[in-house]
Amino acid sequence: MKFVDEASISVYAGKGGNGCLSFRREKYIAKGGPDGGDGGDGGSVVIEADDALNTMVDYRYKRNYRAENGGSGRGDNCTGKSAEELVLRVPVGTTIIDEDLGEVMGDLSAVGQQLLVAQGGFHGLGNTRFKSSTNRAPRQTSPGSEGEVRNLKLELKVLADVGLLGLPNAGKSTLIRAVSAAKPKVADYPFTTLVPNLGVIKVENHRSFVMADIPGLIEGASEGAGLGIRFLKHLTRNRILLHLVDMAPYDGVEPADAAVSIARELERFSPTLALRERWLVLNKTDLLDEETFAERRAAVLEALDWQGKVYSIAAISGYGTASLCGDLMTRLEECRAAEASDPQLAAAERTQQSQMQLEARERINALRAARRKEPLLDDDDSDEDELGEDDFDVEVEYRP
Repeated sequence: MKFVDEASISVYAGKGGNGCLSFRREKYIAKGGPDGGDGGDGGSVVIEADDALNTMVDYRYKRNYRAENGGSGRGDNCTGKSAEELVLRVPVGTTIIDEDLGEVMGDLSAVGQQLLVAQGGFHGLGNTRFKSSTNRAPRQTSPGSEGEVRNLKLELKVLADVGLLGLPNAGKSTLIRAVSAAKPKVADYPFTTLVPNLGVIKVENHRSFVMADIPGLIEGASEGAGLGIRFLKHLTRNRILLHLVDMAPYDGVEPADAAVSIARELERFSPTLALRERWLVLNKTDLLDEETFAERRAAVLEALDWQGKVYSIAAISGYGTASLCGDLMTRLEECRAAEASDPQLAAAERTQQSQMQLEARERINALRAARRKEPLLDDDDSDEDELGEDDFDVEVEYRP
């Protein structure tokens, strides 16, 4: 299947139907008077969140969507038929942006939530509407108005409570496999995860949360290197970030250096996202003896100047994961309860999410603009792995 997390489309609302110019004509009824009916309203375009969808792939192949026009009025005071709304269904977690104005029109974060993106044209008036005591035979009508036209950008950000952050092969996919029913690909080489994966973690009956695994980051991700820049925006909806650090890396990189590089890329990508609540998770502890692990743990904490929560786990065996998930569930419930009881706190959370998404959007757009300005390389010097503009549109085909 294909995972596409953004698409640009154009929507055209329907034109309103024209009013009718007509006079009553019946046997034995002279001068029957005007009987021209109004036109029908044009169809509007509505976008609706649907939990049966998880990708924007359909909108990559069809980019123009037109609602029907309203019917014209007819004689005998018959009103034209109003056109039905055109409903476009998108995954839950989609942000709709007016590309011409650069404004966010709405954010569909709940199943069934709808947003009117293009208003249909208003119906025209028939000549019946214009009759009066001084104008018994009006020959005046009005045409239906044009429907709105908008160029929209649809951005999908997966909805999850907890997001995983780390270098390739840090153990993110292994962790989500260990604590949920999700089965992302796991292998001993980098970038085995090509698209975000979601897993539902059930702590106990009626207590669960959603965890998101995104492709790993590398040094320079905030400048477009690797896969991370394309998917970092998905973390803007997560309440808590888990920063996974591989304590026994196969390539010999010091865990402290790896941890600092991720924190640095996060700050460059979105300063607001970097301030998000983040827990440190030290993975693959089963591959080290106690002394070596203690030394590396101290080095990581010192390099990050870490003051937050720290967990030591071995995702492949499940060691330490139960405690981690239990604490996550408790913290998420505390956050939900606090926001439910304090509207100002809930508003502040929405504002922070909007700011993170704005920074992410600006960063990605800046990278696109920079790439457009890069001089073309000679064929001999070109690199097939170099990212092009289409790569930022994130259309990845993979086989499970």
